[in-house]
Amino acid sequence: MIRVILADDQTLVRSAFAVLIRTAPDMEVVGEAGDGREAVELARSVPADILVMDIRMPVLDGIAATRQITADATLPDLKILVLTTYDTDEHVVDALRAGASGFLVKDTLPADLLAAMRVVAAGEALLAPGPTRRLIARIVDPPTAEPAGSAELIAALSERERGVLTMVARGRNNAEIAEATGLSPLTVKTHISRIMRKLGARDRAQLVITGYESGLVTAGSAGSEPGPRSRHGSPEAGDSR
Repeated sequence: MIRVILADDQTLVRSAFAVLIRTAPDMEVVGEAGDGREAVELARSVPADILVMDIRMPVLDGIAATRQITADATLPDLKILVLTTYDTDEHVVDALRAGASGFLVKDTLPADLLAAMRVVAAGEALLAPGPTRRLIARIVDPPTAEPAGSAELIAALSERERGVLTMVARGRNNAEIAEATGLSPLTVKTHISRIMRKLGARDRAQLVITGYESGLVTAGSAGSEPGPRSRHGSPEAGDSR
């Protein structure tokens, strides 16, 4: 059973999500929070698998709450899926940097929302087709100087690992990376797990951001690579770590 905490300052929205989740036989709502501080407190006191987090909340916003939760060593397995009103919300990138495993807009179809929660609860990164990469490409400028420590981190990767990271950041899934490199999907998965450990990334979503911030991928080059193949508008998982 997937245990879900809902965090949104609008009672009507929380209630609607709760009703939807209760229609799924494999999910249950174990807590509701009206602001970020309550979300953090619930995360620390109520066992849960996924926290559906609104970005814009009073007292403590969803980004700050996400940062506190992902930094808590007692909550290594709690996954966060952030919700926003618009897929152009620049705060989404901050939420992904803070450790969120993906994002969805609030007008996502009910079935797709449930599917997204299953993806994130399973430990995969939710990279919605198009919006995530477009958003990051628009907001994260090619660096004029690498952030402190970035050069050392990227230098720690092997040439093969840098190539795999570049393809992950461009939106390729494991099967596509395997086809492009001649590696087996299992070997690609191993490379990605190793890259995540070296970079201190929580999941695949953070690897996408790192790819842009390090300069391995730029907004201009992102469109030259084939992206994930998926029905438009439906949630799509990055391959399991």
